[in-house]
Amino acid sequence: MTTTLMIEKGLALVGALLVGTTTTIQLRNDWKSTGLDNTVTKLLLGLMAFGCVLVLLAVFNVLGGG
Repeated sequence: MTTTLMIEKGLALVGALLVGTTTTIQLRNDWKSTGLDNTVTKLLLGLMAFGCVLVLLAVFNVLGGG
């Protein structure tokens, strides 16, 4: 594995962990809120958390062929 690829995967891992943790905490805090705005916020936070899971799978070569 080249150095550039290792740096890229390391940054992706750190970013996914930071964003995923923040998103999960915020989603947990907003879970009981009601209203259309809050529902949309929960949907977007859930999609962001799902994206972080996909990044983590890609970093560990579960997704993709790299």
